[in-house]
Amino acid sequence: MMALRYPDVSNLFRVTGGLLALLLISACALPDEAFKNYSAANKVGQWNNVLDAIGGGSVKRAESAGNGPLYNGAASMNVPRLAGSINDIAKLFAGMDSSYSQTAAVAAHKQRMDTLWATHHNSFRVPLQTWASAEIADIKNANSMFYPFSGPDFLFASALFPSAETYVLCGLEAAEPLPRLSDLSQAEIDSGLTGLHNAVSTIMHSGYFITTEMRSSLQATRFRGVLPLLLAFMARTGHTVESVDTVRLDSEGNVTLSGSSGNTGLMIRCRSGFGASKRVFYFRQDLSNGGVSEGGSFLTFVSRLGRVPTFLKSASYLMHEDGFSNIRDYLLRHSSAIVQDPSGIPYRDFGRYGWNLWLYGNYRGTLSLFPGCQQPDLIDAYSSGRYPVKPLNFGIGYLINPQTTSLMVARPTR
Repeated sequence: MMALRYPDVSNLFRVTGGLLALLLISACALPDEAFKNYSAANKVGQWNNVLDAIGGGSVKRAESAGNGPLYNGAASMNVPRLAGSINDIAKLFAGMDSSYSQTAAVAAHKQRMDTLWATHHNSFRVPLQTWASAEIADIKNANSMFYPFSGPDFLFASALFPSAETYVLCGLEAAEPLPRLSDLSQAEIDSGLTGLHNAVSTIMHSGYFITTEMRSSLQATRFRGVLPLLLAFMARTGHTVESVDTVRLDSEGNVTLSGSSGNTGLMIRCRSGFGASKRVFYFRQDLSNGGVSEGGSFLTFVSRLGRVPTFLKSASYLMHEDGFSNIRDYLLRHSSAIVQDPSGIPYRDFGRYGWNLWLYGNYRGTLSLFPGCQQPDLIDAYSSGRYPVKPLNFGIGYLINPQTTSLMVARPTR
């Protein structure tokens, strides 16, 4: 056999690489029909990851061959189709350096957001990450996580589950389109940034949303709905936003790209600071018994992720009510683990389903705002020695005083 000389080998690799690139680029340009079932879109994502490796990252997943939008949803949400532009908007919302004009209002927004982030980072994010590494190492590296009653809280989801590739968040807030920034006056942009700051202020100071306050702050400006908050949180937590799509679930729980109508949620693709690809789903979803059932589309979609951990925080004690028994019982039957504050599943139900519990903090009851949800049996569990109890040096959920806070970790016995 004739040995190939170095130039021949080089040419062979160049030709082979070019053919492979052409095949992969054609895979990026699949027709819309291919995206009816999310598994097809996932295969395209896998091809694009290979293409990224070959091209040195020059082709991003949020872009397609021919410089057109890869996913139709971007147009309906007025999101720029180029990954760099999407991420630039996220950084503008987050109060970080971006290519947008550095007006006095933008500079003021940056200063306000820097202050909020420093408070959140030191009071919540670092302590929670340190705790998770020590206490739930078997849980925090899960591939997917489910966060019911979350609203747009990517902050705590990413802190507790930094390795997840898929996050499923949900709430009652809408996923509205972004305005075209080029169509806004400077006064409208300034007002929008102020409203965005006000909307995130409570969660970054206190660790939870006040829903009516958040909704009021956003609806009063042109930056409405959960998308600006999600983008800001992703940028601040070191993620690079690559694409945004509007989605809905069909009757069988399949994710469908919805275009300009019928959307009930978002699918945001981003990368962590280490380059790991992530998908963040946000659905506008009623979790009462009238809105979800185990055979319904939403919980069918969640079940397709496999048995994944659940995080519950500042959930308004809704699952203490009979009207939210479907979601409560689903979580107890299907979660691989549950990390929650006392506003999630009632303590009594873990015993009914046979879960093992680990308790943290020093629970002494909840806020007077929730008079029927004091859980004296949980107070007794903390003092009885029935479960391991360890202190916390940070507050979480509604109980932000570390002296009287509570965090519960549940692992199934089966």
